[in-house]
Amino acid sequence: MRLRNLLLTPWTSKTEKITICGDTHGQYYDLLNIFQLNGLPSETNPYLFNGDFVDRGSFSLEVIVTLFGFKLLYPDHFYLLRGNHETDNMNQMYGFEGEIKAKYTAQMFQLFSEVFQWLPLAQCINSKVLVMHGGLFSEDGVTLEDLRKIERNRQPPDSGPMCDLLWSDPQPQNGRSVSKRGVSCQFGPDVTERFLEQNKLDFVVRSHEVKAEGYEVTHSGKCITVFSAPNYCDQMGNKGAYIHLRGSDLKPEFHQFTAVPHPNVKPMAYANTLMQMGMM
Repeated sequence: MRLRNLLLTPWTSKTEKITICGDTHGQYYDLLNIFQLNGLPSETNPYLFNGDFVDRGSFSLEVIVTLFGFKLLYPDHFYLLRGNHETDNMNQMYGFEGEIKAKYTAQMFQLFSEVFQWLPLAQCINSKVLVMHGGLFSEDGVTLEDLRKIERNRQPPDSGPMCDLLWSDPQPQNGRSVSKRGVSCQFGPDVTERFLEQNKLDFVVRSHEVKAEGYEVTHSGKCITVFSAPNYCDQMGNKGAYIHLRGSDLKPEFHQFTAVPHPNVKPMAYANTLMQMGMM
């Protein structure tokens, strides 16, 4: 593994695989199901969790403590990337801050906030696959070196590469358009193609959007979305998924799963009471 300012790069051998998971959003019992299906993290079973560990679901504390525990146990084989919900403003609205204050203290929430600011924003696997939570950029010409130079120990700005990595989404038509989220942009297959060609990459993996099958392949196979919170918010009916990438060819293998029962605590139980089920 090479540790750089922003990109953590696991160099998998031809026989190794890494498992990439998308949003888990406080769905602790579905997280445990992933480990039941795919095996616990270990030096021979590495994982990458692609942001949005908290908020929405009401077991966010249990999710993040479990993930941090595995990061401490296997620092070179367990990777955590920051999502748009590892930020103060989202945590204040969508439940994580309220949950931590209810279960612990305001000081404990501040500790989590400080740690979230140090999470990497993207990860490059074998110099060929770039993983980020949101997507690509509002302007052409962004390089991997530009990403490494981002000052990530902060709350994200409203625009620029750091914002885009956390917030942008793909679209089917070429070009760029205004984001339905009101922040960052939507990017087309031509934008993806140019970025990959400039940076000598094969494809990108991102999360950030619920998908009915738990994953979606777009932009001629060069932009993959993975989402790992099945029956999102106890109402969407979607499957969850995770991806295996093997060092031999980096061909994605998709594995789907369904939601499991959990204690009778509704999603958004700790959220700001003024919030509606709008932004994801």
